[in-house]
Amino acid sequence: MIDGRRVLALIPARGGSKGLPRKNVRPLGDRPLVAWPIQAALASTLVDRVVLTTDDAEIAECGRAAGADVPFMRPAALAADAASSMDVVLHALDELAKTDSPYAYIAMLEPTSPFTEGSDVDAALIRLHADRDAGDAMVGVARSEIFHPAYSVEQREDGTLKPCFAPDFAHLKRRQDLSEVFFLEGSLYLSDVEAFRREKSFYHARTLPYVVPRWKALEIDELIDFLFAEAVLARIDDLKAGSGAEPGAAHGA
Repeated sequence: MIDGRRVLALIPARGGSKGLPRKNVRPLGDRPLVAWPIQAALASTLVDRVVLTTDDAEIAECGRAAGADVPFMRPAALAADAASSMDVVLHALDELAKTDSPYAYIAMLEPTSPFTEGSDVDAALIRLHADRDAGDAMVGVARSEIFHPAYSVEQREDGTLKPCFAPDFAHLKRRQDLSEVFFLEGSLYLSDVEAFRREKSFYHARTLPYVVPRWKALEIDELIDFLFAEAVLARIDDLKAGSGAEPGAAHGA
């Protein structure tokens, strides 16, 4: 709860993942992947309830074992490849409204981004709540430190390369002269509940950034991503020590 306003943490985890089958129950370290965002949400000092939405009995059991509530099973239509996160969130809010008190904020944490921590959830919620004049939602982003879009290229019809955003290679800017840019990643999604129902998205004109280091921006969709996650986990103390600036801060944010 923040300022008397209740906070729901929602963990979406379907059974039919394609890139890495059964990834949500695959062990990462000492726990299945689905348990990572659940335990992050439970570690938050501001979250009032942690709910898992799934269509899969095994994932549901793993979720309960990790400490999440599983008050309903997600309909098969909302677990198909074409189902949107928006519909999954709205379904969960509608189901919970039948038996639970209203929530002011929702935090969605996905198993595919396992390195989000309870401190991230709290910091993002505090910043969003304090900056409601500017925004109704907040999403995780990371700095594009290596693959800056200014250096994107495309092929001409003759097979040679040309810059996408400059007339020729001679006009490419030096890296130190480029503006700071970010990419959208999946570590966390926050919103005022009424705003989410209105916008039907976490992304809109009143969305604020929560900046995370690159290692927290890792998203697990394929086997190679899972192997990267295992490598990150093996050196996570070193990565935390080297993260530098306070997470969540961005110039102009």
